[in-house]
Amino acid sequence: MADTKGEIAHQHLLEVAGESRQGPALGEKDAKDEQKKKRIASIDIFRGFTVALMILVDDAGGEWPIIGHAPWNGVHLADFVMPFFLFIVGMAIALALKRIPSRHLAIRKVVLRTLKLLFFGILLQGGFSHAPDELTYGVDMQRIRWCGILQRIALAYFVVALIEILTRSVKIKEDSSTSQFLIFKTYIWHWLLGACVLIVYLAVLYGAYVPDWHFMVDDPNSADYGKILSVSCNVRGKLDSPCNAVGYVDRELMGIRHMYQKPAWKRSKACTMNSPYEGPLLEDAPAWCLAHFEPEGILSSISAILSTVIGVHFGHVLIHIKDHSTRLKHWIVMGLSLLLLGIVLHFTHAMPLNKQLYTFSYVCVTSGAAALTFSTFYILVDILKLKYVFLPFEWIGMNAMLVYVMAAEGIFAGFINGWYYKNPHNTLIYWIQKHIFFGVWHSRRVGLLLYVIFAEILFWAVVSGILHWQGIYWRL
Repeated sequence: MADTKGEIAHQHLLEVAGESRQGPALGEKDAKDEQKKKRIASIDIFRGFTVALMILVDDAGGEWPIIGHAPWNGVHLADFVMPFFLFIVGMAIALALKRIPSRHLAIRKVVLRTLKLLFFGILLQGGFSHAPDELTYGVDMQRIRWCGILQRIALAYFVVALIEILTRSVKIKEDSSTSQFLIFKTYIWHWLLGACVLIVYLAVLYGAYVPDWHFMVDDPNSADYGKILSVSCNVRGKLDSPCNAVGYVDRELMGIRHMYQKPAWKRSKACTMNSPYEGPLLEDAPAWCLAHFEPEGILSSISAILSTVIGVHFGHVLIHIKDHSTRLKHWIVMGLSLLLLGIVLHFTHAMPLNKQLYTFSYVCVTSGAAALTFSTFYILVDILKLKYVFLPFEWIGMNAMLVYVMAAEGIFAGFINGWYYKNPHNTLIYWIQKHIFFGVWHSRRVGLLLYVIFAEILFWAVVSGILHWQGIYWRL
């Protein structure tokens, strides 16, 4: 998985506006230099920005609820992370697969990468790893969590990549200034896939009958530990916390024990008086506040494929349209249109913005935001040449998997915490937090935010920069 400098083959090397193609007479060194010039830096920067955003919201969101996940309806900063990942995965699909001439080879690579994503997803989020706070590992197979971030990315990647491979026989003229509309027609199968995904999702979301359900409380810290509680539903088409079809599908197909144990809804006003912070449950809190819910579940992951379909379209624009202004006009108009559609759906109460359910309005708003964010990076980096301002994000983006595993999933922090003095809370990380950040600022909230920015995000940016300098990358 670690690629050395001589083996690295970057996935998004393109002709930028006004540059000619690489000729066959170029030597190996000249070819590498030519590839570096062609590289679209904003893609790495957007990916690195998304990974950094994940670290920030995961590790500081507990003290800053506005950047953590919304308890149910609405969107906070953390709710943009997953769609941003899926969006850039879509762009990478368009750019990477066009370079593989053999359809059989491309399918084999897609299947292998999907299996790797599933493996690491279950390993990191299935419950086997207890990093960074608990110095143990292992998971009861009766409670293993089957879904997660990488698993959702694997599904979207697999489906969209297969469509890209199986329908890429049609070519369009790459230097045509009018091809921005022809792109929709040429890649009509991608949009038919998106339409099918949306129809299936909406049909189940609003058409599935959700009966009453019950569960056993398995939180040993709860006064109701071991009790079997019931939740009354007997409804169809509701999008509230206890009685939605997304949770129903997961309970039926996976079993409630295999779902996420700490859903964001536990921070809702119905569950705790400390809302939007975590806190003890209200005495009269409804039973579902103690239940599990899978934010990366089956039905919501089907809906998430739409984010990748939109991303792959933006990749097609990058490939086929060579003019900066035409690219940007296409991206910005589409981004604003998606953003506006999602906001209208939410505020007219047609469909709420909801990350847990991955509603269509949520797809529109987050995909529109991803489009506008990427367009901003493209202007600043690839047009105005302000790349060095964003070097930390670029370095993280080039080693995104490494930073995700070590920082976002806490594997490196768990390793450091394994070396303690006298008691497990007396570690280097706890000492740095207490004496350098919390103590200096006399505020846990401010100290934690600064710790995450400097001791986690900036630290891993420097590590990634050193690895980039050495030509070492960890890819799946």
